[in-house]
Amino acid sequence: MGVRFAFTGGREGWVRALLTAVGVGLGVALLLLTTAIPNALAARHAREAARQDYTYGQKVPLRADDTLVIADVDTRYHDKDVRGRLVEPEGARAPLPPGVAAYPATGEMVVSPALRDLLASDAGKLLRERLPYRVTGTIGERGLIGSHELAYYAGAEHLAPLINRSTVARISEYGEPRPTSERTDPVLILLVLVVFVVLLMPVAVFIAAAVRFGGERRDRRLAALRLIGADSRMARRIAAGEALAGSLLGLVLGTVFFLTGRQIAGSVEILDISVFPGYLNPSPGLALLVAVAVPAASVLVTLFALRGVVIEPLGVVRTAKPARRRLWWRLLPPLGGLGMLSPMAGQGRTGGDFNQYLVTGGVVLLLVGVTALLPWIVETVVARLGSGPLAWQLAVRRLQLSSGTAARTVNGIAVAVAGAIALQMLFAGVQGDYTKASRNDLSRAQMQVNLPPGVRTGPAAREFAGTRGVRGVTALYGGSLGDASWTKGPERTAEVTVGDCASLREVAALPSCRDGDLFVVSGGEYDTDTPALAEPGRKLFFDPSYAGPRAVPEVAWTVPHGLKPARSVKDPTGVRHGGFLMTPGALPPGAETSVVGQIYLSLDRSVPDAVEYVRNTTARVAPTADPMLWAASEQSRKFTSIRTGLFVGAACVLALIGASLLVSQLEQLRERRKLLSSLVAFGTRRRTLSLSVLWQTAVPITLGLLLASVVGLTLGAVLLRMTDATVGVDWASVLTMTGIGAAVVLVVTLLSLPPLLRLMRPDGLRTE
Repeated sequence: MGVRFAFTGGREGWVRALLTAVGVGLGVALLLLTTAIPNALAARHAREAARQDYTYGQKVPLRADDTLVIADVDTRYHDKDVRGRLVEPEGARAPLPPGVAAYPATGEMVVSPALRDLLASDAGKLLRERLPYRVTGTIGERGLIGSHELAYYAGAEHLAPLINRSTVARISEYGEPRPTSERTDPVLILLVLVVFVVLLMPVAVFIAAAVRFGGERRDRRLAALRLIGADSRMARRIAAGEALAGSLLGLVLGTVFFLTGRQIAGSVEILDISVFPGYLNPSPGLALLVAVAVPAASVLVTLFALRGVVIEPLGVVRTAKPARRRLWWRLLPPLGGLGMLSPMAGQGRTGGDFNQYLVTGGVVLLLVGVTALLPWIVETVVARLGSGPLAWQLAVRRLQLSSGTAARTVNGIAVAVAGAIALQMLFAGVQGDYTKASRNDLSRAQMQVNLPPGVRTGPAAREFAGTRGVRGVTALYGGSLGDASWTKGPERTAEVTVGDCASLREVAALPSCRDGDLFVVSGGEYDTDTPALAEPGRKLFFDPSYAGPRAVPEVAWTVPHGLKPARSVKDPTGVRHGGFLMTPGALPPGAETSVVGQIYLSLDRSVPDAVEYVRNTTARVAPTADPMLWAASEQSRKFTSIRTGLFVGAACVLALIGASLLVSQLEQLRERRKLLSSLVAFGTRRRTLSLSVLWQTAVPITLGLLLASVVGLTLGAVLLRMTDATVGVDWASVLTMTGIGAAVVLVVTLLSLPPLLRLMRPDGLRTE
């Protein structure tokens, strides 16, 4: 009977069922998305592993009919990563990378669809200069980790002499040769657990609120059923049937929303993360759990909501003044959550993994405490609110009559804000462990280019000096000297740094300098052998390994008389060099192949795209070089990826919060249609009614955000104690989170004003 009432009970029944289904469907869609995340991450990892082309720790294969020389030429363009490879197949059976039908010829390239579109647009002008290859094909989905990934394979030649195992390698197959498993940091596991719980709790709260849409009208219908002979248990079963019908329809709509969103996901990119629709396949077991849990929860929530309602044949007793809510049992969930988390205080990353069940249960109970305490707080506060303007009085009286409905409306946003505050505190507290300050001196240089062996530093430095946006160039060669042949292994070694006088002054304080001078440096880091090696007449040998895999003759050098002393100072990277300093005129003949160049660049930031011009010059001078843009700090990639995942998830949850709040607000306005029409018929101004609706939203959301701040700060402090980090409050983040929550509610309220104005008509009193 309950299911029939939902679908065949006239316009009233199916409108309520549709509103319930939309609210439940939005939650189901996000739950299905969450269950698909592990598969999406696994799919991205599998795609990345399948195209792996490095040979770290592996023996380089000999040239054969099935080998390929491949060079890593990754770059960045306007803060977006571009995966690039130069390829030179050495035989007809050279392995093809996933997604590529045939290797491009020299001077040609195959590109990802996103890179093809970028190169064809005006925004890709500078990148076209960096990639002077003709596009002849497209990389298929199997060869990409995301729909918006920028990637290409370009044909090249003469790569074999550059093989160095790090950026240039010879391979006979793609794929990770020996997958390694490393122990994950317990604190990172804790972060992932808390992120999932915090993102999913608002979804559960919204689903619980959605199944209670239209509860007052439903109870009045149940009273009519009592009048014709139904007992109270039968009435509750009928109510449960109505809720079940709405939730089942919500499952259908949620599946439609999810499938639609999955297709849309292939065309969007959030925080540089993109996926293919095929990645988002929910785990069958988790999807089945959602399909069972949501209808079961809707029935339980309905029965729980009716526990304090007496439905009699002549009406619903709830319309009289309800009994005051009790506080004592509402304190049990947060206290229980604190009790579950407190045994892990001070555990940190050295005490082993955190108990996942205690962490999940403790965080869930603390956030459930928000939903339990908020109705009591709203009821207690609004009962004490007094006189004021007419709009205020209308809002306060409505809140006093149905404070529970108002609390349910903002419960989800309060839970989301509480969890977000706790997470922000946790991330702020532990990010110092995953962020290290860079030693680079950004006042002296902002970019660094390490030239590969075989690239002459002098001509390269002149190219960079003529690049648009470059203000200063410091070019240094680096190598090593030993007291014996490097084939036997020297006992003592020292650095050798080569550069012109201006560049050498970046690494040492020089008394005077002109081309042809030699210096011996004191004060270098970990430099103990230089005094012994600096004896005049001593024969030293340049390390030939700096020339890369090419066989070069070992160059001997005799320490001359008259070495000038120099005192080491920090170079632009914060390192103190030791050993010997040489100007180009003092470098022995043939030794230029035994040193490699580093170029430090100072940029004119007033020039737009100065960084891109430098990257273009690097691609022209040394395609396998990696131009590094310096930053004040470096952060762990795993920590950064977890935080990025949080932001992506938070964006989805905020979208759900806004949509669900809007549906809830429209449902409440529909419930009050006749009341609003009566007030307008008696002469109440529409402006007054609109303000009263705003006040009805503002009061509970203010109380909800205050409670969320308290619970969030408490949870954040407990989590920081668990990670053995210093407990501190990032007030900027707290204010930001509460501000975002308030902004979402304000936007939803403004969007609900047009329907409100349409409902405020006297003809709304018409009935049959």
